[in-house]
Amino acid sequence: MLTRRVAVIGGGWAGLSAAIEATLAGAKVTLFEMAPQLGGRARSVEIDGIVLDNGQHILIGAYIETLRMMRTVGVDVESALLRLPLTLVDPAGRGLRLPSGPPMLAFVRGVIGLRAWPIRDRIALLCAATSWAMRGFECDEAVTVAQLTRRLPANVRGELIDPLCVAALNTPAHSASGRVFLRVIRDALFSGKGSADLMLPRLGLNQLLPGPAQSWLAASGASVRTGCRISSIERVESAASAWRVDHEVFDGVVLACSASEAARLVQPIDDAWAAVAARLGYEPIVTVFARSAGARLPAPIVALPSNDDTQPAQFVFDHGQLGGMPGLLAFVVSGAARWVSNGADAVRDATLAQGNAQLASHLRAPLEHVRTLTEKRATFRCTPALARPPSTIAPGLMAAGDYVSGPYPATIEGAVRCAVAAARIVAQQQDR
Repeated sequence: MLTRRVAVIGGGWAGLSAAIEATLAGAKVTLFEMAPQLGGRARSVEIDGIVLDNGQHILIGAYIETLRMMRTVGVDVESALLRLPLTLVDPAGRGLRLPSGPPMLAFVRGVIGLRAWPIRDRIALLCAATSWAMRGFECDEAVTVAQLTRRLPANVRGELIDPLCVAALNTPAHSASGRVFLRVIRDALFSGKGSADLMLPRLGLNQLLPGPAQSWLAASGASVRTGCRISSIERVESAASAWRVDHEVFDGVVLACSASEAARLVQPIDDAWAAVAARLGYEPIVTVFARSAGARLPAPIVALPSNDDTQPAQFVFDHGQLGGMPGLLAFVVSGAARWVSNGADAVRDATLAQGNAQLASHLRAPLEHVRTLTEKRATFRCTPALARPPSTIAPGLMAAGDYVSGPYPATIEGAVRCAVAAARIVAQQQDR
């Protein structure tokens, strides 16, 4: 049987995963990435001699495929990631801490242990979770997270539901899909032992997958071409599923680039698919890096009280507890469209003021701004009944990415799972 030639267009985590999986399946892979480096929206950048991630990404125990990809390319997951039970605490150290053990029991014990909430509020959350479970974690596709949780007490929504929603879907609860939120809750909190565990990077994002994957692919005979933007994809009429990528012919293609780039390439082939991809809306994420010598927070990640007016950040990461620079803090502003419209200076100043006020007991000196990084198209807006393009475009031509139709929001695991499935199809097309 002849070795199949597979093109992967895009070198983010989806593209890297597709290239790895196709290589494992025996294909001869060529990966094209238009940026000078791999990693896409989850990469490290060097600024003024300091290496920073372009966003603070959290993995969880349920990210089975992502962890498999990392292990495949030689990453020691146990040392590269700090694993701890789901912990969602405020600057005073109060909040949800799930103990170890069976998922349902751990959730019940964690909620009962929330002493800062009145017992009636804890019971209300447990009753809501039980109701969701009895309905199979399903709801009408038109329901928002705010509508889904409207009967919960205000502090439960403000201190738990809203932060979880914006962290998982990067979309505010009032406009986020209730159905997708429930799927995330099911898979993260109740799918198996350790599924809800936080897995926080101790290394820069480049060291978690992009760098090791590039070395592994080269050693496995794949070709990786950075700084290479594809102009066009055309069907080879003499073959059922062959495609010409610029001037090269491949037996199969995985489009693992952004939705807008995929729409540009697909438009001459399937205008309807391209139109759906092009219509997706986006939410930005802003990360404000700041430092204060000697600062140490009550947990590696802390949830911050936030609002739309003066307090932008929902979470802050303590890099000193993650093996990074002591005193370096990363404030994350998700669903940041309003703040981005106000300008970088506004979000920087508001975040520093918020941090100095809310973390005052943990700071020995006022926060010093290091850098503000903005991903304007960090994720698609995960709204109810959202139309997302399918993975299959045509025989031998597949799309892969966090935006492709599926049950999950824009997460690394969703992108990787989609990429793995697409790679298996194009690498084995002739056998189907």
